[in-house]
Amino acid sequence: MEGESLKILHSESSKGWGGQEIRTLKEMVALRECGHTVELLCPSDARLGIRCAELGFAVHHARMRGGGDMRSMVRVKALLQRRKFDVVNTHSGHDSLVAGSAARLAGTPLIVRTRHLALPISSLATYTWIPHRVIAVSHYVRRYLISAGVDEQRVQTIYDGIPKPELLSNSTLRAELGLGADATVACMVAIMRDEKGHEDLIAAAQPLFDAYPNLHVVMAGNGPAFDRIKGIVRSLGLEQRIHMLGFRTDVPNIFRGSDMFVLPTHQEALGQAFIEAMAAGLPVIGTRVDGVPELIQDGVNGLLVPARDPLALRAALKRMIDDPELRQRLREESLRITERGFTIGDMAYETSLFYRRALR
Repeated sequence: MEGESLKILHSESSKGWGGQEIRTLKEMVALRECGHTVELLCPSDARLGIRCAELGFAVHHARMRGGGDMRSMVRVKALLQRRKFDVVNTHSGHDSLVAGSAARLAGTPLIVRTRHLALPISSLATYTWIPHRVIAVSHYVRRYLISAGVDEQRVQTIYDGIPKPELLSNSTLRAELGLGADATVACMVAIMRDEKGHEDLIAAAQPLFDAYPNLHVVMAGNGPAFDRIKGIVRSLGLEQRIHMLGFRTDVPNIFRGSDMFVLPTHQEALGQAFIEAMAAGLPVIGTRVDGVPELIQDGVNGLLVPARDPLALRAALKRMIDDPELRQRLREESLRITERGFTIGDMAYETSLFYRRALR
């Protein structure tokens, strides 16, 4: 199989848009650019499917509501028999049950499950008897899967990759928010849900606003907690210091207009946003959880604090603000992140090699 083009079907039952879906899309684009035939199976209203269709991928639809969705399983089995894919790569629980089982029944040569999350698994079968191989997005996730019963010979870490950062000469962010060049801007780019630690950042930053009148926090992202977080900011009277941007497609523009990146996440399999921020040259503050220390070395290319600890986070913010030499040193080390293999090219190469070795 070395060097040969593969026919690959990715499946995703999630309808949302977050780090998992973004990684899957990047992987699909990169594999297609390597010469493989890449298609997607998802619910008809999945945001990943809409985006893939816009990019010219063949997109197939099925509900995939769980292992009992026999109607979807029959439809997917027929698709696999008709299209004769070499690889089916599943990404979530429901599609792993439906598409993975259908692939077993259809005799698909290779079934792969990618584990994106740093959470307890709900169905061991979707990592053991359904797929032939498993991809983990960090060593932390790989170690957890092995401890849960997955054969260590069948699971491999393949890190997330990012495209080459856009070279922006300036940013429109500060003009948009009415901030001058003397403002210190700490940005957070993340889906708005409880596990990301937005409230921790608010609690950490609030006492600093009086001491640092030019300090501003920018939060980009949407999600189930958006209205609640916005209400907290409003109730504290901090709308002029904590700027909630909602969903944005110009993340490089936000990075370029910021002085540092902060993500006080409570759990994180790896952290795409950290990679992107570091590649953009931002000094970063993260939490010492799950796969994050695989990206950030405390005091070397960023700062790490305990999760759910606003006091420690406040101290890290203050240290960043007060020490421009530290920010510059961390910035220089952050820029080297893509030298460590966190590029889309590396991800595509390792994934292709993983598929081919498993098929052999």
